[in-house]
Amino acid sequence: MTADMAVETVRDPAHGYTGEPPDRDGTELRVIVTRRSAEELQIIVYGQGRWFRAGLEIGTTELWQLGARLRQLWSDLVVRHQSPDGSYGDKVGGYPLSERADLSELATVTEELVTRLAREGYNLLATMLDGYDPDLEKARDFLLDALTGPNPLRITFDSEVQLPWPMLAVDPSRCAGPWEAFLGYRHQVEQNDQTFWDHAPTAVRDQATTSLNKDTALDEVGRAPEVCQLLKDQSRLIIRTQGKELLDALAAEILAEDLMYFWCHGHLSDNGNSGTFLSVRLSDDEHVDGPSVSARRRGIPRTPQTRFKPFVLLNACHTGRAGAPNALKHLGQELIRMGAAGVLAPQIDVPQVFAAEYAYGFLESYLAGERTAGEISQSLVRDFAEKYHNPLALAYSLNCGIDSRLDLAS
Repeated sequence: MTADMAVETVRDPAHGYTGEPPDRDGTELRVIVTRRSAEELQIIVYGQGRWFRAGLEIGTTELWQLGARLRQLWSDLVVRHQSPDGSYGDKVGGYPLSERADLSELATVTEELVTRLAREGYNLLATMLDGYDPDLEKARDFLLDALTGPNPLRITFDSEVQLPWPMLAVDPSRCAGPWEAFLGYRHQVEQNDQTFWDHAPTAVRDQATTSLNKDTALDEVGRAPEVCQLLKDQSRLIIRTQGKELLDALAAEILAEDLMYFWCHGHLSDNGNSGTFLSVRLSDDEHVDGPSVSARRRGIPRTPQTRFKPFVLLNACHTGRAGAPNALKHLGQELIRMGAAGVLAPQIDVPQVFAAEYAYGFLESYLAGERTAGEISQSLVRDFAEKYHNPLALAYSLNCGIDSRLDLAS
């Protein structure tokens, strides 16, 4: 006689994504872009109980370069937008869109730039999906319809070619206005490349533990003093100003921080044949990058007795970018590989005044523990657009962590 066996799932490293991912409420979409060879790509789209698979006609290198081009356009058109004749009330040759977070007085300028950048974001998305293969046409039609639909989605891009996803856009002619075309405005969006293992649990606690890893030269920029005070008031705060302190902390088997905040400079430098290389520095001359962090974590086992699972706000220029395929991993990618719950960081060189304002908005909401990182990052895009006519919140990209939320009873 057969007997029914009771089965309990005690570990789920795939977080529910074993086999075809569930779409529990019709709001989840997963897009997978993988390489068939060095240059050949395929796309798999899951959502609304359907899935599609097709080869892409665009190659890996071209798609990567298009992403880099879009980042550069944002940097040139917004961050380094100049006042040609002083007509904005600024000195001739100044950078008026970088000198304040509230751009309401320059709304006519930003509206024109946003219209152009929405077209460029759509051009990248359309170019990636372009082709005449019947399977690709089906995948493209389904994906574009889902992205353009009226319902906000939670979208995970599992892509070996990491693009600035929030800055991509649907066809602006199908939207009420250019702001509404951007993926980061319409939806919650994350890039996913997390490797999972069980971490040591944290006890129930009355306050979060956070760290501020900073360059003291930026202490008085914009709302930076208020950010520091917010962290002191709402958490048990650890302050680090030296790269060695940071690397020593990252070398520990247990780093029981709920949130790590970086307030420093990001540096891109030419690394020869492997392309550009990204590092950050605190108040000293220690370069903190992917390889240096990896070296300090070498030998730490991935067991339930080790812990490194903070959410990371990496508020330094360019740190939202990933290394090119087959190249050295950038710092944000390495923190994810170590186990970080998510990394939120800018794709371009964001002005310091805006970066401090963005950090205050994000940290205030995240430390309240009521909303997820995905919800907060999307709401900040809309808030800065609607209240301040500032598009730069779209430059912040979420790597994993769309569901990350501060839970003091975890």
